[in-house]
Amino acid sequence: MIDIKLIREHPEIVKENIKNRGSDETKVNDILKLDKEWRELKEEIDKLRARRNKLSEEINLAKKQGKKTDSLIKEAKEIPILLAKKEIIFKEIEEKRNLLWKELPNIHDKSVPVGNSSKNKVLKVFGKIPKFNFKIKDHADLLEENDLTDVKKAAEVSGSRFYYLKNDLVKLNHAIIDFALDFLKEKGFILIQPPYMLRREVLEGALPLGSFEEMIYKIDGENLYLIGTAEHALNAYYMNEIINVDKPIRLTGISPCFRKEAGAHGKDTKGIFRVHQFEKVEQFVFCKPEDSWKEFDLILKNSIELYKKLEIPFRVVLLSSEDMGRVATKTIDLEGWFPAQNCYRELGSCSNCLDYQARRSNIRYQNKDKLEFVHTLNNTAIATERMITCIAENFQQKDGSIKIPKALWKYTGFKEIKAKNENN
Repeated sequence: MIDIKLIREHPEIVKENIKNRGSDETKVNDILKLDKEWRELKEEIDKLRARRNKLSEEINLAKKQGKKTDSLIKEAKEIPILLAKKEIIFKEIEEKRNLLWKELPNIHDKSVPVGNSSKNKVLKVFGKIPKFNFKIKDHADLLEENDLTDVKKAAEVSGSRFYYLKNDLVKLNHAIIDFALDFLKEKGFILIQPPYMLRREVLEGALPLGSFEEMIYKIDGENLYLIGTAEHALNAYYMNEIINVDKPIRLTGISPCFRKEAGAHGKDTKGIFRVHQFEKVEQFVFCKPEDSWKEFDLILKNSIELYKKLEIPFRVVLLSSEDMGRVATKTIDLEGWFPAQNCYRELGSCSNCLDYQARRSNIRYQNKDKLEFVHTLNNTAIATERMITCIAENFQQKDGSIKIPKALWKYTGFKEIKAKNENN
């Protein structure tokens, strides 16, 4: 969450930020009103506590001096009752204020275009869009015809947007994971496989649940949620700790991700592009504020290098204020080319969250004589199912086979997935 001092001292900045993100800025006034009541009540409570402590001394002194203590004793009995009442009201006000405060989005960076997705800015394009001399297929038909996926059976046993991966596609999926993990390990990242479930309060340390809570799965009867991304579990690794970030702490998480993806009808209902369960290799960084943007460039560069090695056409896009998530101050998407749809589609994101998550999760570092909040950054190195769909469409051959990018050969053990009619 953002610093409460910013809300108190510069509410116009917070309001403008919320407006730029396409939301209602009037909620800032509600926070300020509650915060004023909270501070006034806190002052009253502090004074009552101080008076309670002082009374003990006054009663003891009066007794020693042989003075009457009736009025002092009466006051001493009344203060705890009054305190208890005020503390109940104080807690209620604090909870209301904090609930609204935690839902406020991060302040977006000045470089972020203001507006909706039409204001997104393409920064750079990589690779050549392939040309085909045959009628191409979308990934859903291509994979199904080659007996590489079975979404119909998955729908029977689990529901829509689930899938079975089959045959060589299973090897390709794990090859992409191993390729990304090896790449990032060589870059000095610490490999982590996190818990697949988190408590609600831990999730709230990573993001405002709000509408996101509708996108993730809750375990019935438990204070646990299936993770929507390894990012949230990696953020929680240093929750409530004081850490040493003289050198940035760089983590790579590998985990399944579970989401109640909605998606648009038609293009997203087929295949495995937008599904309820997928694997993802995540980059996550804890660092000092002064190292924040250098680390942003680093993890973005890593993703670009990974994608280039996989030989897919892709582009790098700076998201607008309304199109980015609430946690990041700046987000850059990497979008892969999908020939069957004749467009680029999101494969991953790179975000700088500044101290927004660290403040929520109480992750600090020693800066000379004071404790300050670290900065956190995250980046989708590779979401494997989406990468599979991009590879399949770009590397499909006339006979229905699918070429494998050279970087993955040593992990797959084969250079192509043969068409089904060749396998028979």
